[in-house]
Amino acid sequence: MFYLIPGLGADERVFQRLQPLLHGATCLLPWLTPEPEETLPHYASRMAAAIPVGAEGLLVGVSFGGVVALEISRLRPGLRTVLISSIPDADCLPPLLRLVRATRVYRLVPPQLLKLFPRAGQWYFGVRNGAEYRLFRQILRDMEPVYTRWAIHRLLHWDSTHVGRSIQILGTRDRVFPPGPTPVEYLIPGGGHFMVLSHAEEISRILNNLVEEPQ
Repeated sequence: MFYLIPGLGADERVFQRLQPLLHGATCLLPWLTPEPEETLPHYASRMAAAIPVGAEGLLVGVSFGGVVALEISRLRPGLRTVLISSIPDADCLPPLLRLVRATRVYRLVPPQLLKLFPRAGQWYFGVRNGAEYRLFRQILRDMEPVYTRWAIHRLLHWDSTHVGRSIQILGTRDRVFPPGPTPVEYLIPGGGHFMVLSHAEEISRILNNLVEEPQ
């Protein structure tokens, strides 16, 4: 079984190429609307309600979805957590996002501003021209400001103390979470932050092999 969590502001559309390639049943966990001042652990507990307590298989999170997946894994230890274009703990937050956190510029710039500069977002997220860029613009258009602001704050101030183990799949050209000194289980050559779409075949092979391994 594959439980899938999309990235920040995204939905099931990011899995449109990956999902048909997976060898097994899939369950997409859609984002919930955050409650006022809701903590990340509390939010994860609401997300986890969609997963049976004794569930086994892979819990796959993309970008911020990986952070939420790691929080859910505290409550569903029977699942193995796989991170796509994400980080295994808060210490892996890259320098640019540490600077954003330190300066608190994220409090001043509305998230929806990115909608006005889609080409800048295309470069930062490594989105290819054509169908991928069109989908990226649709996702930007549909971003919900309240959720996006909440998610950015929770990412930048994530307390990953005692977070569980995970398997990381990262692209060599990811500008959001670039590879650093921490070992990565699977590096996808040429993969950017949007590689769940652009490199779906490579990622599916990894996931299918993992789900077939004995736990």
